[in-house]
Amino acid sequence: MITLLLFAELAERLNTKEMQIDASGKSLKEVKEMVKEQHEGIAHVIDQSMIAVNEEYAEGTEVLKDGDVIAFIPPVSGG
Repeated sequence: MITLLLFAELAERLNTKEMQIDASGKSLKEVKEMVKEQHEGIAHVIDQSMIAVNEEYAEGTEVLKDGDVIAFIPPVSGG
């Protein structure tokens, strides 16, 4: 299983800060698309988010394995 950590707008929209998904062997890009398909209305937030795998920023080509932790970090604004 892969752990997804959600922050800011994503956590609010999905009403959770953490999810478990079965995505071992998939690329980060595939996981991104899978999450967007499963949760309508968040695609634009996912597309704008920084993504980290195991606390290292990632680009999308990484192949995931059981136990990996993915963090979706959307842009935040404030003052």
